[in-house]
Amino acid sequence: MSDDLEFKTPTLSIYTIFKFMKKYLIFGIIFLIHFSESYAQDLKEVALDESWREKIAQLTPESPQFKHSGTKRILIFSLHTGFEHWVIPHTEEMLKIIGQKSGAFQMTGSTNIQEFEKENLQKFDAVILNNTCSKPEHRNLFWDKLREQPKGDSVLLMQKALELEKNLLEYVSNGGGLMVLHGGITTLNSSDDFGRLVGGSFDYHPPQQSFRVYLEDPEHPLVQAFPKEGFVHTDEPYFYKNAYETGDFKPLLYFKNSEIERQRNGQRDPREKTYVAWIRSEGKGKVLYASPSHNAQSFENPDLLQFYLDGLQYVVGDVECDETPVGN
Repeated sequence: MSDDLEFKTPTLSIYTIFKFMKKYLIFGIIFLIHFSESYAQDLKEVALDESWREKIAQLTPESPQFKHSGTKRILIFSLHTGFEHWVIPHTEEMLKIIGQKSGAFQMTGSTNIQEFEKENLQKFDAVILNNTCSKPEHRNLFWDKLREQPKGDSVLLMQKALELEKNLLEYVSNGGGLMVLHGGITTLNSSDDFGRLVGGSFDYHPPQQSFRVYLEDPEHPLVQAFPKEGFVHTDEPYFYKNAYETGDFKPLLYFKNSEIERQRNGQRDPREKTYVAWIRSEGKGKVLYASPSHNAQSFENPDLLQFYLDGLQYVVGDVECDETPVGN
């Protein structure tokens, strides 16, 4: 009997362990599948080479949709001090291709904050903030860059940062154009004045995913590039706060909140929609914000390239269109 007991006890133990391992192995496989599906939309970085440039050039519109009065000078500002979007150089190259092929824009790329001195801003008809993400600590790109100076007086540096911000605000109010792309909304995210100028401040985004982008008004001239049913897009779905709540802008594109996965705290935003792109006038100037895109693959959509071209024409004053704020 004792021999049987000694034999059966380890056999039962091994069987129990096997059942335990099988159960959690299955659980682990299910978890990994779910995890991989959740992040399957993280697209691989694309090489910025000649073949990519040629592809984008072939997809870029031949000429502007709207009448233009001569070549306009555009500053593409691509400095980041916070999160580095890998698409930054692709976005700058895409914009330069649009400018060259359309013949409507002369593009200048820079990462030098001295471009925001008054006399330098006057050289340009519009400024593009290309994913100019600031550090989360202060959310002030100018302050981030200025305090890199060794032994700099923090008070004087902050005064300078505020001066550069004021220069940009006055530049737009006096007739300059401003296009803000994707993470560029965080440039001065803690500034109420900048948030009001752009139309909102960045709040957060769920993980990157595929979702449908809809047209707010299919008849608006700035969305004629897209099919009326909208388009499917892979991106970070941005949510906004502060000035965004007042709706002091004319919306162009949006996503339905009910269709966005992994929202904060596992709760869906109760509002019907969140806007993806919008326009607004500021004094004599024009502002366009567009969240697309986090990925260079998005630029292989010729409709999106047309939208960027149309948006550029809007901010330099070539397009007369409805700018009625959604908050009205």
